[in-house]
Amino acid sequence: MSGFARGGFSLWLGATLAAALLMIAALSFVWTPYPPAAIDIPHKLAQPSLAHWFGTDSLGRDVASQLIAGARVSILVGVVAVGIGLVFGVALGLVAAFRKGVVEDSIMKACDFVFAFPALLSAIMLTSTFGPGVVNAIVAIGAANVPIIAKLTRATANSVLAREYALAARAAGRGPLAIAADHVLPNILPALIVQATIQFAIAILAEAALSYLGLGAQPPQPSWGRMLSDAQNVLYNAPRLAIYPGAAIALSVLGLNLLGDGLRDALDPRLRARS
Repeated sequence: MSGFARGGFSLWLGATLAAALLMIAALSFVWTPYPPAAIDIPHKLAQPSLAHWFGTDSLGRDVASQLIAGARVSILVGVVAVGIGLVFGVALGLVAAFRKGVVEDSIMKACDFVFAFPALLSAIMLTSTFGPGVVNAIVAIGAANVPIIAKLTRATANSVLAREYALAARAAGRGPLAIAADHVLPNILPALIVQATIQFAIAILAEAALSYLGLGAQPPQPSWGRMLSDAQNVLYNAPRLAIYPGAAIALSVLGLNLLGDGLRDALDPRLRARS
């Protein structure tokens, strides 16, 4: 049985939702029904219609345009924050796996120290200290990803380094960089891909939370989290304004989590061995 067949319904549904998120984000670069930040007070809180598919908010901004443009911010934060986590986390994890003793203990204790603070709380602290905005939100979320990826990299790399082919490579005099490139990274890549997908979903949630608190994307930049924050002021008059961004966040996170679960089933070597 092929790996993708093992992924089953979760993989394909997750891939479909994730692809839809990417396409909507890409679409926002070239088209939205209206300028997302355009204010039209005479038509504020308009009901959904052919002119405004999801209606307008309390300032008359087109909700559909804000949702489409908000996807771009979520993708940007997710990709860059996860990229930061992968670059630094994989590097630290490999160093810890190859350099035992004081180096490994120091790296792992530093990761444990970061784990002592909840990721969202750390992000709030950093953005409050250095100022709100997408860039600071990305750095804060990316920094929270580093210890997660580092611990995963170290654990999976240690299991690879204990295998016969890695021991043979060491006995043949190959250096750590060559062994990491030829043996360790190709074998731990599936685990990293699955974890990156999960962290992507968490990054979207974290960005939405920071924007909701006013620490993420700043006006006039559209953001699903800020849409939720704005909607709470008219929750009783127009609850739909909270439902739309909430559904967008929920579907995006659901799709990425399902994709991660499906990829785990598809790429798990233990399942591949049983097939």
